[in-house]
Amino acid sequence: MGVYRQSIPILTASIFTVLLLSACSQGNSSLTSETANQQDKAHESSLEQIKKNGVLRVAVFADNPPFGYIDSQGNNQGFDIALAKRVSKDLLGDENKIEFIPTEAANRVEFLKSNKVDVVFASFSVAPERKEVVDFAQPYLKAALGIVSPKDKLITHIQQLEGKTLVVNKGSSSDSYFSKNYPKIKLLKFEQNTDAFNALKDGRGDAISQDSTYAFAWTAQNSDFGVGIAKIGNEDFIAPAVKKGNTELLNWLNTEIRSLQKSGEIQNIYNRTLKPIYGNSVDSKVFLDVTSN
Repeated sequence: MGVYRQSIPILTASIFTVLLLSACSQGNSSLTSETANQQDKAHESSLEQIKKNGVLRVAVFADNPPFGYIDSQGNNQGFDIALAKRVSKDLLGDENKIEFIPTEAANRVEFLKSNKVDVVFASFSVAPERKEVVDFAQPYLKAALGIVSPKDKLITHIQQLEGKTLVVNKGSSSDSYFSKNYPKIKLLKFEQNTDAFNALKDGRGDAISQDSTYAFAWTAQNSDFGVGIAKIGNEDFIAPAVKKGNTELLNWLNTEIRSLQKSGEIQNIYNRTLKPIYGNSVDSKVFLDVTSN
């Protein structure tokens, strides 16, 4: 009995020690979780954080002329690039306070989710499934899907593609549209535009599907090919995208894009970057009139 009574305070002390250690562990866990949340919050692409960092991080295409590409001097050029620079100027007071981060079509959503970029300016068309995972601002262009093929074997109807190979960019609107609606058409998918068009040129694909904005631009530089189908399905609206729930930056971008449209600045950017490609054969309203959105 004496031994038993003496063991009680020892057992009690042991239990107390275990509980104390457990509480400390939970406290440290909460502290670690809180610290992680603070770190995540510090990296969020909020408007104030961008101003504090003094740089706007923008996901852009590097091989999608004339919208986003690298020129022979290694500089980012194109319509999306010029528009992003103007946004940076209005937000941070300097168009050079911008960091261009190359992306592929399939990476645009993930770059926003992981806070690798603040905004995407990469021919990003608004689609219901995309609106579930990112927030789109006011559109600045519109386009439908088009089909480019060799002029001597021009594809003028989608049915002509059944049993043939259609080149698309992985994760693009073309990829989604044809995968869903035309399973009999074989899709050859590439990450980069350069690889996709090389596949068309060397005969690995019978045709390629791109936004009509890019389809017309590419065929203007490649006279052996034509846009046999200029519009497939509904028109798509192309817009900047931000991380889901980043309302502050989203609202600012909405106001900014509408202001640039109203002032005629987006028309000016079109005239500098796209009109030299399209010439007078394409009315700018075909791409810039987004009032129906």
